[in-house]
Amino acid sequence: MARSVYVIDDDDAVRDSLSFLLETAGFTVNAFESGASFLKSFTGRESGCVVTDVRMPGLSGLELAARLRDLGARLPIIVMTGHGDVPMAVEAMKAGVHDFIEKPFDDEVMISSIEQALMRAELTETNDSGRAEAQQRIAALSKREHQVLAGLVEGKANKVIARDLGISPRTVEIYRANVMTKMGAANLSELVRMAIAAGS
Repeated sequence: MARSVYVIDDDDAVRDSLSFLLETAGFTVNAFESGASFLKSFTGRESGCVVTDVRMPGLSGLELAARLRDLGARLPIIVMTGHGDVPMAVEAMKAGVHDFIEKPFDDEVMISSIEQALMRAELTETNDSGRAEAQQRIAALSKREHQVLAGLVEGKANKVIARDLGISPRTVEIYRANVMTKMGAANLSELVRMAIAAGS
């Protein structure tokens, strides 16, 4: 997972000092003076975390968060403000912001928040790839295998699935073995977990 941080602040001094702090802490930093300049370079393939000031000329930090969400970006966003108030914090959280930090902030608080944001992003990425893989495997199942899988996910015994589908329990066992193989599941609980992850 990239330890990239995109720092967006119209104040040169804040931008430079925050960039220096984060680089010293081992992050790769890309700094921008406005939300618009960040969006201009945004490709949608970025990974990492955005740290943005809330009050800037043009796009505010919250407007930038909303725009990134509309673009389908999964980057966690940390908003900084020198004008912290409760309504703005609530609005920031509703906009899907990971954290809300008041200036002047403690260096450790900022670094810790970024570490947490990156961990959460990595978890989301791992879950997404696991879900996509499980969906692909389920798509490769035959109609009958789908039906058997659905019965297994519902916790039904082989003989109940057999009765529901009008086939013999032995045939259900064969389909069940095929499903386990195609899904790459080591046991029934793993199979059920994969099916739930795929949204089946």
